[in-house]
Amino acid sequence: MSILVLVRHGQSTWNLEKRFTGWVDVDLTENGKSEAEKAGILIKSRDIKINFYYSSLQLRANNTLKIIQKVLNEKKSFTRAWQLNERHYGALTGLNKLEMSKKIGEDKVHVFRRSWNVRPEVLNRGSKFHPLNIDAYKDIPRDSIPDTESLKDTYDRVIKYYEEEIRDKLKNNNILISAHGNSIRALCKNLFNLDDIQISKLEIPTGNPLIIEFSSQNKIILCEYLDKERAKDLVVF
Repeated sequence: MSILVLVRHGQSTWNLEKRFTGWVDVDLTENGKSEAEKAGILIKSRDIKINFYYSSLQLRANNTLKIIQKVLNEKKSFTRAWQLNERHYGALTGLNKLEMSKKIGEDKVHVFRRSWNVRPEVLNRGSKFHPLNIDAYKDIPRDSIPDTESLKDTYDRVIKYYEEEIRDKLKNNNILISAHGNSIRALCKNLFNLDDIQISKLEIPTGNPLIIEFSSQNKIILCEYLDKERAKDLVVF
Protein backbone atom coordinates (compact mmCIF):
# COMPACT_ATOMS: atom_id res chain seq x y z
CA MET A 1 0.00 0.00 0.00
CA SER A 2 1.20 3.52 -0.80
CA ILE A 3 -0.12 7.08 -0.66
CA LEU A 4 0.12 9.99 -3.07
CA VAL A 5 -0.55 13.41 -1.55
CA LEU A 6 -1.38 16.20 -4.01
CA VAL A 7 -1.36 19.77 -2.70
CA ARG A 8 -2.18 22.83 -4.74
CA HIS A 9 -0.10 25.74 -3.41
CA GLY A 10 -1.69 28.10 -0.93
CA GLN A 11 -3.32 31.30 -2.12
CA SER A 12 -0.89 33.41 -4.15
CA THR A 13 -0.80 37.18 -4.56
CA TRP A 14 -2.27 36.86 -8.05
CA ASN A 15 -4.94 34.40 -6.88
CA LEU A 16 -6.03 37.16 -4.51
CA GLU A 17 -6.03 39.70 -7.34
CA LYS A 18 -7.90 37.24 -9.61
CA ARG A 19 -5.26 37.45 -12.33
CA PHE A 20 -4.26 34.77 -14.81
CA THR A 21 -0.93 33.71 -13.34
CA GLY A 22 0.44 30.72 -15.25
CA TRP A 23 4.23 30.82 -15.32
CA VAL A 24 4.61 34.22 -13.61
CA ASP A 25 6.57 33.45 -10.45
CA VAL A 26 4.51 35.08 -7.69
CA ASP A 27 4.67 34.24 -3.99
CA LEU A 28 2.09 33.30 -1.35
CA THR A 29 -0.17 35.71 0.51
CA GLU A 30 -0.31 35.55 4.31
CA ASN A 31 -3.52 33.56 3.89
CA GLY A 32 -1.70 31.25 1.49
CA LYS A 33 0.99 30.64 4.08
CA SER A 34 -1.71 29.82 6.64
CA GLU A 35 -3.31 27.40 4.17
CA ALA A 36 0.04 25.67 3.67
CA GLU A 37 0.57 25.42 7.43
CA LYS A 38 -2.88 23.92 7.88
CA ALA A 39 -2.12 21.45 5.08
CA GLY A 40 0.96 20.34 7.00
CA ILE A 41 -1.05 19.95 10.21
CA LEU A 42 -3.68 17.84 8.43
CA ILE A 43 -1.04 15.59 6.87
CA LYS A 44 0.71 15.25 10.22
CA SER A 45 -2.58 14.25 11.86
CA ARG A 46 -2.81 11.28 9.51
CA ASP A 47 0.69 10.14 10.48
CA ILE A 48 1.74 9.77 6.85
CA LYS A 49 5.47 9.23 6.41
CA ILE A 50 6.52 10.84 3.14
CA ASN A 51 9.44 9.21 1.32
CA PHE A 52 9.77 11.58 -1.65
CA TYR A 53 8.75 15.21 -2.21
CA TYR A 54 8.24 16.94 -5.57
CA SER A 55 7.36 20.46 -6.62
CA SER A 56 7.37 22.68 -9.68
CA LEU A 57 9.99 25.37 -10.25
CA GLN A 58 7.54 28.02 -9.08
CA LEU A 59 7.94 29.96 -5.85
CA ARG A 60 4.36 29.58 -4.61
CA ALA A 61 4.53 25.78 -4.84
CA ASN A 62 8.05 25.60 -3.41
CA ASN A 63 7.19 27.77 -0.42
CA THR A 64 3.99 25.81 0.23
CA LEU A 65 6.07 22.65 0.38
CA LYS A 66 8.68 24.23 2.66
CA ILE A 67 5.97 25.27 5.11
CA ILE A 68 4.46 21.77 5.05
CA GLN A 69 7.87 20.22 5.66
CA LYS A 70 8.51 22.58 8.58
CA VAL A 71 5.24 21.47 10.20
CA LEU A 72 6.19 17.84 9.61
CA ASN A 73 9.68 18.48 11.03
CA GLU A 74 10.93 17.01 7.78
CA LYS A 75 14.44 17.77 6.56
CA LYS A 76 14.41 15.82 3.27
CA SER A 77 15.28 17.76 0.15
CA PHE A 78 12.68 17.92 -2.61
CA THR A 79 12.86 17.62 -6.38
CA ARG A 80 11.91 20.69 -8.40
CA ALA A 81 10.68 20.06 -11.95
CA TRP A 82 9.49 22.60 -14.51
CA GLN A 83 7.23 19.94 -15.98
CA LEU A 84 5.02 20.32 -12.88
CA ASN A 85 4.58 24.06 -13.49
CA GLU A 86 1.17 25.65 -13.85
CA ARG A 87 -0.40 25.92 -17.30
CA HIS A 88 0.86 28.84 -19.39
CA TYR A 89 -2.08 31.17 -20.11
CA GLY A 90 -0.48 32.90 -23.09
CA ALA A 91 -1.70 36.42 -23.82
CA LEU A 92 -4.15 36.19 -20.90
CA THR A 93 -1.23 36.23 -18.44
CA GLY A 94 -1.54 39.08 -15.95
CA LEU A 95 -5.11 39.99 -16.94
CA ASN A 96 -7.92 40.15 -14.40
CA LYS A 97 -10.40 37.28 -14.76
CA LEU A 98 -13.42 39.35 -13.73
CA GLU A 99 -12.57 42.16 -16.14
CA MET A 100 -12.06 39.64 -18.94
CA SER A 101 -15.45 38.08 -18.17
CA LYS A 102 -17.07 41.47 -18.67
CA LYS A 103 -15.06 42.12 -21.83
CA ILE A 104 -15.41 38.81 -23.68
CA GLY A 105 -18.09 37.01 -21.64
CA GLU A 106 -18.04 34.44 -18.86
CA ASP A 107 -18.51 31.54 -21.28
CA LYS A 108 -15.43 32.49 -23.29
CA VAL A 109 -13.32 32.87 -20.13
CA HIS A 110 -14.58 29.48 -18.92
CA VAL A 111 -13.47 27.93 -22.22
CA PHE A 112 -9.98 29.39 -21.80
CA ARG A 113 -9.79 28.27 -18.17
CA ARG A 114 -11.37 24.81 -18.28
CA SER A 115 -11.46 23.43 -21.82
CA TRP A 116 -9.24 20.51 -22.78
CA ASN A 117 -7.54 21.61 -25.97
CA VAL A 118 -8.10 25.36 -26.48
CA ARG A 119 -5.03 27.59 -26.25
CA PRO A 120 -5.21 31.33 -25.61
CA GLU A 121 -3.31 33.52 -28.06
CA VAL A 122 0.47 33.39 -27.62
CA LEU A 123 2.20 35.75 -25.20
CA ASN A 124 4.65 38.12 -26.87
CA ARG A 125 8.19 36.94 -26.15
CA GLY A 126 9.17 40.49 -25.24
CA SER A 127 6.69 40.59 -22.37
CA LYS A 128 8.13 40.73 -18.85
CA PHE A 129 5.63 37.98 -18.02
CA HIS A 130 7.01 35.58 -20.64
CA PRO A 131 8.93 32.65 -19.06
CA LEU A 132 11.89 33.47 -21.31
CA ASN A 133 12.29 36.68 -19.30
CA ILE A 134 11.83 35.19 -15.82
CA ASP A 135 15.06 34.24 -14.07
CA ALA A 136 13.58 31.16 -12.39
CA TYR A 137 13.40 29.42 -15.77
CA LYS A 138 16.84 30.26 -17.12
CA ASP A 139 17.98 26.62 -17.01
CA ILE A 140 15.02 25.20 -18.95
CA PRO A 141 15.85 24.44 -22.61
CA ARG A 142 14.47 27.36 -24.60
CA ASP A 143 12.64 25.09 -27.01
CA SER A 144 10.74 23.60 -24.05
CA ILE A 145 9.41 26.97 -22.88
CA PRO A 146 5.87 27.57 -24.20
CA ASP A 147 4.29 30.78 -25.49
CA THR A 148 0.82 29.47 -24.53
CA GLU A 149 -0.72 26.15 -23.49
CA SER A 150 -3.98 24.26 -23.45
CA LEU A 151 -4.75 21.86 -20.61
CA LYS A 152 -3.82 19.06 -23.03
CA ASP A 153 -0.36 20.60 -23.48
CA THR A 154 0.02 20.80 -19.71
CA TYR A 155 -1.19 17.20 -19.38
CA ASP A 156 1.38 15.95 -21.88
CA ARG A 157 4.37 17.40 -20.03
CA VAL A 158 3.08 16.58 -16.54
CA ILE A 159 2.21 12.96 -17.33
CA LYS A 160 5.42 12.32 -19.24
CA TYR A 161 7.36 13.43 -16.14
CA TYR A 162 5.09 11.50 -13.79
CA GLU A 163 5.50 8.28 -15.77
CA GLU A 164 9.27 8.65 -16.09
CA GLU A 165 10.15 9.90 -12.61
CA ILE A 166 7.36 9.26 -10.10
CA ARG A 167 5.00 6.40 -10.97
CA ASP A 168 7.37 3.51 -10.25
CA LYS A 169 8.36 5.01 -6.90
CA LEU A 170 4.71 4.89 -5.84
CA LYS A 171 4.76 1.11 -5.72
CA ASN A 172 6.59 1.10 -2.39
CA ASN A 173 6.70 4.72 -1.21
CA ASN A 174 4.54 7.62 -0.08
CA ILE A 175 4.96 10.71 -2.25
CA LEU A 176 3.87 14.34 -1.86
CA ILE A 177 3.60 16.69 -4.84
CA SER A 178 3.17 20.43 -4.27
CA ALA A 179 2.03 21.92 -7.54
CA HIS A 180 -0.75 23.90 -9.21
CA GLY A 181 -4.41 23.75 -10.14
CA ASN A 182 -3.86 22.61 -13.72
CA SER A 183 -0.87 20.35 -13.17
CA ILE A 184 -2.85 18.55 -10.44
CA ARG A 185 -5.91 18.39 -12.71
CA ALA A 186 -3.69 16.76 -15.33
CA LEU A 187 -2.54 14.15 -12.81
CA CYS A 188 -6.13 13.46 -11.75
CA LYS A 189 -7.24 13.04 -15.36
CA ASN A 190 -4.60 10.37 -15.78
CA LEU A 191 -5.02 8.63 -12.42
CA PHE A 192 -8.82 8.49 -12.57
CA ASN A 193 -9.16 8.10 -16.34
CA LEU A 194 -11.36 11.19 -16.63
CA ASP A 195 -12.81 12.15 -19.98
CA ASP A 196 -12.53 15.63 -21.48
CA ILE A 197 -15.90 16.71 -20.02
CA GLN A 198 -15.19 15.43 -16.51
CA ILE A 199 -11.85 17.21 -16.33
CA SER A 200 -13.54 20.52 -17.18
CA LYS A 201 -15.62 20.19 -13.97
CA LEU A 202 -12.75 19.33 -11.62
CA GLU A 203 -11.87 22.11 -9.18
CA ILE A 204 -8.70 21.97 -7.08
CA PRO A 205 -8.83 24.11 -3.89
CA THR A 206 -5.69 25.87 -2.67
CA GLY A 207 -3.80 24.39 0.26
CA ASN A 208 -6.07 21.36 0.77
CA PRO A 209 -4.23 18.00 0.67
CA LEU A 210 -5.80 15.41 -1.62
CA ILE A 211 -4.95 11.93 -0.36
CA ILE A 212 -4.92 9.08 -2.90
CA GLU A 213 -4.31 5.63 -1.44
CA PHE A 214 -3.18 2.71 -3.58
CA SER A 215 -3.47 -1.02 -2.91
CA SER A 216 -0.54 -3.40 -3.21
CA GLN A 217 -1.81 -4.04 -6.77
CA ASN A 218 -1.48 -0.29 -7.44
CA LYS A 219 -5.25 0.24 -7.61
CA ILE A 220 -6.82 3.35 -6.08
CA ILE A 221 -8.79 2.39 -2.99
CA LEU A 222 -9.30 5.79 -1.34
CA CYS A 223 -9.42 9.40 -2.43
CA GLU A 224 -10.34 12.30 -0.15
CA TYR A 225 -9.56 15.88 0.75
CA LEU A 226 -8.29 16.29 4.31
CA ASP A 227 -9.95 19.67 4.90
CA LYS A 228 -13.60 18.64 4.64
CA GLU A 229 -14.90 22.20 4.94
CA ARG A 230 -13.00 23.27 1.80
CA ALA A 231 -13.30 20.04 -0.18
CA LYS A 232 -14.49 20.14 -3.79
CA ASP A 233 -16.49 17.54 -5.70
CA LEU A 234 -13.97 15.06 -7.04
CA VAL A 235 -16.37 13.81 -9.77
CA VAL A 236 -14.26 10.68 -9.80
CA PHE A 237 -14.68 8.66 -6.61
